[in-house]
Amino acid sequence: MIQKLTTKFIETRKPNPAKREDYRDTVVPGLVLRVNKSGTKTFSFHKRINGKMKRLTIGQFGPFSLNDARERARQVLYEVETGKFEQNTGIEVETKPTLGDVIPDYIEKHAKVHNRDHERKEAQLAKFTTLHEKRIDEIKRADVVKACDIIQKSAPIGVNRALAHLKHLMSWSVERGIIDASPIAGMKPPSKEKPRERVLSDDELGVLWEACDDEGYPFGDCMKLLILSGQRRAEVAEMRWSELDLEKRLWTLPSQRAKNGRQHTIPLTDAMLDVLRRVPKFLGSDLVFTTKGTTPISGFGRLKRRLDKSLPKDAEPWTPHDLRRTMSTNMAQLGVPQPVTEALLNHKTGVVSGVAAIYNVYSYAEEKREALDKWNERIEEVTKTKNDPQSAGYSVARSLG
Repeated sequence: MIQKLTTKFIETRKPNPAKREDYRDTVVPGLVLRVNKSGTKTFSFHKRINGKMKRLTIGQFGPFSLNDARERARQVLYEVETGKFEQNTGIEVETKPTLGDVIPDYIEKHAKVHNRDHERKEAQLAKFTTLHEKRIDEIKRADVVKACDIIQKSAPIGVNRALAHLKHLMSWSVERGIIDASPIAGMKPPSKEKPRERVLSDDELGVLWEACDDEGYPFGDCMKLLILSGQRRAEVAEMRWSELDLEKRLWTLPSQRAKNGRQHTIPLTDAMLDVLRRVPKFLGSDLVFTTKGTTPISGFGRLKRRLDKSLPKDAEPWTPHDLRRTMSTNMAQLGVPQPVTEALLNHKTGVVSGVAAIYNVYSYAEEKREALDKWNERIEEVTKTKNDPQSAGYSVARSLG
């Protein structure tokens, strides 16, 4: 940040325990005071020379007064401007990384530690290819705007997700002292989004279920559990055998894999157990849905394109996440109380909030099981009607919504 340095300002400036802070003097261009987290205050001189940012350490405040630091900075500035500056005077090349350098560091040190969907973050950040070779401290808001314009042409809504991930990376970089401030703090999403309201009809569910039968293991069975359980796609796709207790008919999703970081228990219904008992087990692998035994299944984009072929051409676009909304909408029709539905979906909801939420350890175990049984019975009714030749004249196109 820019600041007119004074002896009083330097003496009274307290360190930030979260990060180091740089103050660029307004009196002598290039003079910078760095206040480290430890409290050490150091003068340095910053100047771009031959296209590269250089940094000369002048000395610590105390042994060096502000006047001493300014005099030395003026001397170096004069030498640079007159071409008399020599490379052996202690100048260090400023090693600021490019965005392409920071992304893998961010994924490894933050995303993999705090987020189960780190692969999605990496894929979203990969969209900013025009910025990958640019030093992160030189990226301006205008650069990001141009990059978003390019992304928006092929992903009108996806650009919002990509920008959100980039904003988080920039904030993380500020916290780690890689940059002084985020150039895109407060930047609004480029595209206006409408809240999704898509709910699949009975007929569509029946068609998808039949298509899942044709897919078989692993994708078809995984999609069936998505429909039956209403859980998130990644949570089902990355399911472990060690999370399942088939005797107690319970799936315990650990906090590390839950999107909201909260452990979640899902009752296993008869229909869900039927799917799981047919699933082959890979020797030495804990993964339920896998093709190699070492990694969970991926490639849901290709799967969805195959499933879309089973639906009418004029069908409204849908996403796997819409299956959760379909279950939630149907449960309301079945008379399931909203708190029970929210508990099943593992939502952080405002239904129970404040102090009550902190002490509310009641998990609605029996209510969740009863609600899922009702939903699975509804799915069985839909799929039987869809595949029963005797009911060909019966229309099942009514919406669950």
